[in-house]
Formats: sequence, structure tokens, C-alpha cells
Amino acid sequence: MKRISRISSMLLLPAILLAAWLLSGCSPARHVPEGKYLLDDVKINLNDSTGRLDQQQLMTYVRMQPNHKMLWATKFRLGIYNMSGNDSTKWWNRWVRKLGEAPVIFDSTATMTDAGQLRKAMVNAGFLDASVSVDTFADRNKRKMKVEYNLHAGMPHIIRSVYYEFPNDTLRSLIMKDSARFTVRPGDPLDISLLETQRELLTTRMRSNGYYAFGKEFITFNADTTEGSHDVDLTMTVKPAYPSDSPNHLIDTHKEYIVRNVYYIIDYDPGVTEDFRHYQAADTVNYKDITILYGNKRYLRPSLLYDNCFIRSGEAYNLHDVNNTYTALGRLTILKFINIRFIPAGNFNNFGLLDAYILLTRGKSQSFSAELEGTNSEGDLGVAAGVSYSHRNIGKGSETLTAKLRGAYESLSGNLSGLIHDRYLELGAEAGVNFPKFKAPFLRESFKRRIKATTELNVSMNYQERPEYTRIISTAGWSYKWSERFNRNRHTFTPIDINYVYLPESTNDFLDEIAPDNPLLRYSYEDHFIMRMGYSFYHSNKRHETPWSRSFQKNIYTVRVNAEVAGNFLFALSSILSHRSDFHSQPYKMFGIHYSQYAKIDGDFSFLHLFDTRNSLACRFGAGVGVPYGNSAVLPFEKRFYGGGANGVRGWDVRTLGPGRYPGTNSVSDFINQCGDIRLDLSVEYRAKLFWILEGALFVDAGNIWTIRNYPNQPGGMFRFNSFYKEIAAAYGVGLRLDFNYFLLRFDMGMKAHNPALGQEPWPLIHPDWHRDRSFHFSIGYPF
Repeated sequence: MKRISRISSMLLLPAILLAAWLLSGCSPARHVPEGKYLLDDVKINLNDSTGRLDQQQLMTYVRMQPNHKMLWATKFRLGIYNMSGNDSTKWWNRWVRKLGEAPVIFDSTATMTDAGQLRKAMVNAGFLDASVSVDTFADRNKRKMKVEYNLHAGMPHIIRSVYYEFPNDTLRSLIMKDSARFTVRPGDPLDISLLETQRELLTTRMRSNGYYAFGKEFITFNADTTEGSHDVDLTMTVKPAYPSDSPNHLIDTHKEYIVRNVYYIIDYDPGVTEDFRHYQAADTVNYKDITILYGNKRYLRPSLLYDNCFIRSGEAYNLHDVNNTYTALGRLTILKFINIRFIPAGNFNNFGLLDAYILLTRGKSQSFSAELEGTNSEGDLGVAAGVSYSHRNIGKGSETLTAKLRGAYESLSGNLSGLIHDRYLELGAEAGVNFPKFKAPFLRESFKRRIKATTELNVSMNYQERPEYTRIISTAGWSYKWSERFNRNRHTFTPIDINYVYLPESTNDFLDEIAPDNPLLRYSYEDHFIMRMGYSFYHSNKRHETPWSRSFQKNIYTVRVNAEVAGNFLFALSSILSHRSDFHSQPYKMFGIHYSQYAKIDGDFSFLHLFDTRNSLACRFGAGVGVPYGNSAVLPFEKRFYGGGANGVRGWDVRTLGPGRYPGTNSVSDFINQCGDIRLDLSVEYRAKLFWILEGALFVDAGNIWTIRNYPNQPGGMFRFNSFYKEIAAAYGVGLRLDFNYFLLRFDMGMKAHNPALGQEPWPLIHPDWHRDRSFHFSIGYPF
């Protein structure tokens, strides 16, 4: 019975999908009321001889859209909804309707409203003579309705000249000093979005030059058109301030303001403090030109608060300084809420005065977590436990301390003769400190404040006991991270990162037994030392979301680049202290350990095109190369590239592809040979949202890895310019994803299409074998 139940549950989802597909084509109007029509299709016919209008962009103004079509053909979610009955009190009907999508009923009133919105969109783009007509096509038998919007754009109105009017010469000189950056120019269409962009630009400029109360409502445009002509004479007017006796005159909007005082309220609670100007401080500290009002605890140092404040007493109000202060304080993890308020404080000569209040609310400073697990491996019992601790203000500078301890133990049974341990034992500890400041000597404070970087220090140690050996792995690193331009550009610079592996004991002839002729495998179990320096760069053109943004971004690209070098400083030092000409056969050592020397760079470019909100096409190109030199003849194993897996060519399991034409042996230990110094990845993936949280995908992957030299244990793996293209592996497959918004679970099945490995079927696409060619992958997040 249990097996029957298990089989039936496995068949439930495919049965639902098949039934939904059938119902989406057979009876789409099943739940459409009598006398109504299912909105089957909406089409825009655009007549625009200028090519300025985007048909897909105009479709976003049509609110009444038909049910979503999967692969632009099948209304899959409607088919799921149609599986429900009419009785909404039954759980099955409610559940199925929740998974599906209710039929969209044709509404003539909504159709005319959408036609009006389409015309308005064209008029806003400069096509003042635009017109829209609507055609409807009803299928009475199937109770379906098709709607076509016929858009006639006509000729756009073009700005012939731009005139400017100002209430005084001071505003004229301020606004016109950088007129080359204006978005409204002669020859451009009379596009409302360009006018609005210029209003935003000039308002920001004013508020960045002391005009605290200036708003964009004071900037207006007047278009003068002539009948029979499409030329426009545009006048931009900066209106004068409200009269002093006007009810709108709460503050002088056309006056330059200077910051008088800067106050920090450290323990602000809006639920307790009614007016922050009357905050009762337990302690008041004057530090340089800021005043700090402390509560019961001085949980942040005055110097930290000063360094993260760009608003300065005696300087003109500047919107950029306010935004930079928000950004800098936002990096302090101890803070829960940040609010900056300005209060008028009278006048001085011709300037207004402002008092700045920076209101901070503290969050939780400490957290603790623990985990426990047990194992049973063929009768050998084991246990593992770990604890984590975090402190977000360890030195009263919002420094974040994280610490983790983990231990695992498993007893071994059977014949243990010749071994040094009768157990698996692993003890690990790691700690890190994050400083919300660029910690470095010999750098000017102005540079540190401008770059707004965080500094990270991390150390770890891992002690391992195995039957054959004891190994200790230690790491330490110092890095800087910073971002810019709405997080579109992100940088990580690691001036030093150290990795040290030490084997204090092992069984007799351990290395000769596991790797008699394999330098890669021997390297993984020998003492080695890596001291590297690295840099990572990330860039994306994804737009910063704003409350007034209406349309989605159709094309998004991302660039990632990583570069690192290792061993150069040690090699130079070794050459000075102990120069030798035969370092290739007798490498230099540091503390008696051979250290690595290499250079490595790799990068990825990914591109995402959104057809609409539910269908997209993603592409990826990736490449990398690592070169050992000087003190090393081979890259460290952990620095080499590998092929296959959930983020590579998905027709192969991880570390089973390449290098080059190397076929592998399918043994557990051979994965050490299936790595290389050069990588190439190409992928194309179509993604479609299905229903509920399910998303489907179709993909094609290509790529491989190669070695930069001809290593005896990796025959056929060396990269050659005249033949590498013949060694590019290819795969195709399907995927299913569960999108939970905060994270995505991914299930992919890939099939080999072209296999370059020696002695294997070269074209599985033509001669497929399910057991030989398929590979399943489970991962978190998109592959690119």
C-alpha cells in the first residue's frame, strides 16, 4: 500500500500538468459567465513612420491583458484554473484556483480606457496628433474575444527652440552654468519624459547648492505650437517664490541655506519621543563640530559618528552630503533605523539657517545559534555539532564580529591495522571582523571617507584526523569591499590572503600509495603555502528601482571579473636571500614549505532579455586562464577550473568533463585529474514562469576546460589554438525551478549533445543513451 501511495503521489503533478494542458485547449471558456467573452488575444498595430515608438513598451499601458500563454501558445495557468469545479466551498476547487489563473473577461469599458491610455502615451512622447481606434472580433461559439488597437502616431512635434525665464540673475547663473547636461534640446521631440527628467535634474542641482526648500513644482514648461506646423517653441520658466503672505509660504524656497548645527540623537524612539527637538539626553558630547545626544549607553564612538557624517556645520546645505550620510550610516550594522531631519533656525545675512538632526535607532547587538546532527555510515555512528556567535558592535564602532566552532566525530570498525587513527575527527574554528571603514595606513582621511569601503579580517583553522593521515588547514585574509552608483559597481580588493596546509603525520608510503605518478593529487596531501593578492569587479546596468518607475527593463547585463596573483613577493625575497638558477627542479621554500606562484584571471558576461514579465532569454559567456610560473610548475588544485556541474555544461556531472579530450576513468579518485588551467563556457537558457512558484527552463550549454601544459596524467588535455574548437562539449536539457522570492531552488536535467572525450560516443545528440548521457543537478539560484 505504501508503494502504491508513493507512486500515485509521484504521478499526481504530471497528471495535473497534462490535464491543465488539455483543458487549456479544449474548454478555455469553462468558467466564463453566460453572455460574456473570454479575452483571448490583445494586439497592437502601430503605424509609426519615425520608428521612435516601442510597440512592446506601449503594451504596458494596456491593463486588460489576456491570460498568460506559456511559450506564447498555451494558456497553461487558465487550464489549471479550469480543473476546478463551481463549488468554491470545496478545498480542491479553492486549491486548484489558487494555483491557476482566473479567466480574463472582456470588458468594453476597460478597452476604451486602455485606448485612451495608449493615445496619452503617444501624446506624451511628442505625437500630439496621435489617434487610436479599436477593433473587436468575437467568436460566439467558443465565447472568445480578440481586441486590436490600431495606433496612428502621425508626425511628432519637434522642439525648434528653447527659451528660459528666471526670477533673478542668481538663479539664472546657477541653473545655466552647466546647460550642456540639459536633457531638453532643440531637435528633440516634445517628450514629456525628457521634460520631467530635466525638472528632476535641475531640482537636484538646486538642492545640492544650498537651496534646501526648492521643489520641482517651481519649474514649468510652456509649448508654443503653430497650426499646421510640427515645430515647437518651448519656454522653461523658473517661477518666483511664494509671496510672504501666501498660505504656501512656510519657508523661503528660493533662499540658500547654511547648516548651523548638527545633532546626533543616538537612542531615538519615535514611539516615546514626541518631538526630537526636545529629546532628553542622558549625556551630551561635543565632538569637533557635531553635538551627540546619548541615551543610557555610549554604544557608538564620537569619532565614528563624525567620520560617517558628511553634513558639516557652516557649510551650505547639499543634497549629495545628505545622501552620502545615509549611505555611510547604512553600513553600520548596529543601526536599525536612520532618519535625517532639518529644522529652519532663523536667518544670517541673506542666508537661511538649518539645524540638522540625525536620528538613530539601535538594533540587536548579539545573536547566537547552534546545530546538532547525527550520522550512521554502515553501522559506524557519528555526531557533529556547531555553534555560531555574532556581535554587531564589538568595539563601539559598529564592528561586526562573527565566530563559528564546529566539531564532527565518527567511530570506525573493522580491520584498522596499518592505520594511525580509528576514527574520523574534524575540529574547525573561524572568526572574522568587519570594520565599516577603510582601514589602511598612509592614506588620507578624505580618500577613506569618499570611497566608503568596509574592511574585513578573516582567520580560520581546521584540524582533520583520518585513518591514513592528520592534516591542518589554516587561512587568513584581509580585504576591502566598496560599491558605487546604486550598487551597480562593486569592488573587492584583497591585498593579502594566506592558505597553509600542514600534514604532521601519515601512514608509511601514504603518498606513494594514493598518487605514485600524479603530482596534482600528491600536491593536495603535501604541505603547501599560498600567499595571494586578488581583485574582483562586478558591474550591472540594472536600473535603480524608484516609486515612479512604470515600465520593466527589457535588457539587463552583468559583468564579473576576478584576478589574482600569488607568490611574487615571496619569490623576490627568496631570490635575494638565496639565489639559485635551478629553482624549477628545486623550488624555493618558505618556513620549509614549497609555496605557489601563479597568475589567474577569469570573468563572465551574462545577458538577460525580458520578452515580458513571464518569459525571458538568458545568455552567458565565461572564460578564464591560470598560469603557473617561477616557483610552480602546476596551479594549486583548488585554484584550477573544472567542467560540468550545475553551473557549467549541464550534460556532465561536476568534475567529469575534460580537460580537452581527456576521457577520465569514472573512478572516484580520478576527479583530481579532471581540472584545468583554461575554461570556456557558453550558455543560452529560455525561462518561463508556469504557475504558482513553478518556473520552467530550456537550455543549451557548451564549453570545456584545458591544461596550459602537457601533463602526463592528463593526456589530450592541453589547449591548442588549431584544435580547441573541436573539443568544445555541448549539452541540452530542461529545468524546473521553485521561486520563493527570497531564494530559488533549481532542478536541471542535461543531456550530452557533443562529447569530445577520446574513446566515447562523439555525437550523443544523434545516438542518445539515457543511462550514459543524462545528468541531474540540484542547486540554489540561477546558473547565471
